[in-house]
Amino acid sequence: MKKTNMRTGAQALVDSLEKAGVEVLFGYPGGAVLDIFNLLPDAGFQFVLGRHEQGSAHMADGYARSSGRPGVCLVTSGPGATNTITGLATANMDGVPMVLITGQVPLSQIGTDAFQEADMNGICRAVTKHSFLVKSADEIPETVAQAFYIATHGKPGPVVIDIPKNCQQALTDAEYPERVSLRAYHPESPATTAQINKFAKLVNESVRPVIYAGGGVIASGASRDVANLAHKAQIPVATTLMGLGSFDEHDRLSLRMAGMHGTPAANWAIDEADLVIALGTRFSDRVTGKLSAYAKKAKIIHVDCDAASIEKNVGVDLGIVADIKDVLTTVNSRIRKATHPEWMKKIDGWKKSHPVSWKPMHKGVIMPQQVIEAVDRATGGRAVVVTDVGQHQMWATQFFRHNLPRHFLSSGGMGTMGFGIPAAIGAAFARPDHQTVAICGDGGAQMTFEEIVVAVEHKLPVTFIVINNGCLGMVRQWQQLFYSKRYSGSILTVRGRLANERLKQDLKYDYLPDIVKLAEAHGAKAVRVIDPAKLDAAVKKAVTSGETSLIEVIVEPRANVYPMIPAGKHVSEMLFK
Repeated sequence: MKKTNMRTGAQALVDSLEKAGVEVLFGYPGGAVLDIFNLLPDAGFQFVLGRHEQGSAHMADGYARSSGRPGVCLVTSGPGATNTITGLATANMDGVPMVLITGQVPLSQIGTDAFQEADMNGICRAVTKHSFLVKSADEIPETVAQAFYIATHGKPGPVVIDIPKNCQQALTDAEYPERVSLRAYHPESPATTAQINKFAKLVNESVRPVIYAGGGVIASGASRDVANLAHKAQIPVATTLMGLGSFDEHDRLSLRMAGMHGTPAANWAIDEADLVIALGTRFSDRVTGKLSAYAKKAKIIHVDCDAASIEKNVGVDLGIVADIKDVLTTVNSRIRKATHPEWMKKIDGWKKSHPVSWKPMHKGVIMPQQVIEAVDRATGGRAVVVTDVGQHQMWATQFFRHNLPRHFLSSGGMGTMGFGIPAAIGAAFARPDHQTVAICGDGGAQMTFEEIVVAVEHKLPVTFIVINNGCLGMVRQWQQLFYSKRYSGSILTVRGRLANERLKQDLKYDYLPDIVKLAEAHGAKAVRVIDPAKLDAAVKKAVTSGETSLIEVIVEPRANVYPMIPAGKHVSEMLFK
């Protein structure tokens, strides 16, 4: 290893982050990382101070999803570290590359229940791709290089580096390695010629093929390759939630999203297909429904860089562990040009007879679906849209036409409420030249609302839209449909929730807290919209203002997300009302 001048482990860490190409570091300080924070004012990257460690982790996540580069976060030991667990789990489920650096008590104090000691190596084992406990300052540069390599090679994911305080203070002359070689980690494995030939044979012989594109298509940069395959062999394309934007939804071949709240055309096409080409997806239960009845008429090709995902949930006829882009590039010359007129006629009929649509419930009351359509119109469908989790998340998949990869960011596998606001801020740091719109519910927004001040401080042109229906909408919908309308714990408006007569006063504003005042207190421009006639103008003004702004939209509280396939049910049991 090349030797240079001696410096502290903290300085070696900062130097290593610069060598790794870090441009933005999100985080929150504390005693166990003060040696590192002391160096950040002179670092060659920007530090962004969040207001909570969970928010900082989600910012790093949003940065990674939007840019394709690893998001990086730095927090202190103990509660600072444990506060990031939800952010790590969110990134891990969705295959997002992140590197989290945590402070730790000195090595001599580990295991003594020292102040703010937490076993991050053990705690985060289930929610990360890998974790390191640094044991000397000399290990820091190589550990950083390995962490970035693991986070970005194979299926992307979060990696933790836990650095004891004494290792930050000790001196080292270790340098950042020029290359990384991990004896036990070789995730790249190209498809064999036999696999490629069988892939082509199955496609060429199919009559009712469907491409089912997941987040792995976006992660591998294979969106254009999917489009080439679809157009060459006239194969309709359905996507997962994570795959939205991997195929232009304006295209005739687009079936849009499949699954529990997917389009009828997408779900019926997969059910009727004789070939399903699954690319970069793990066959989530939210898509498959009743596993024993899923795509029973189809042969299934499954391509994914993660060997563990092949046949984990669904049996396949051809499983290929390889990079999706490499596979599609190789197989393209073996695919014959084809048309499937009868298949397309049937699909076009489904789209026409069962479009995803909405109807007003009360005159003069904004339907939540209208809000998403207003965002689509105001941004020309080209904004980076970040959602929180719940009904509004599903409406954002249905009523915004997704056509660009890395323009739709959402917590998929973990379903993390509170993700939307900080992730949108991270995305705005990654792509400052794009409009960024965060679509949140009133429940999720209140979980991480404090992070809005970060967007204000950095003058980020992010528009936060809070769809306020006075309840935890998706929970309320399930309670309505499956729990005899017992709305336990899901109503957020005061009069609708409290049974205590003493508190049933005639409030001037029943939707508490006052989200507009809260946004203004954080320095954002904010407005409340109740009149449907004023919605488009308010959204247009906000997204074109170039400022941090918030729109609270009071919507119909009883609106539900349809269509819906109840959990564990078959597509034949789809609900439309």
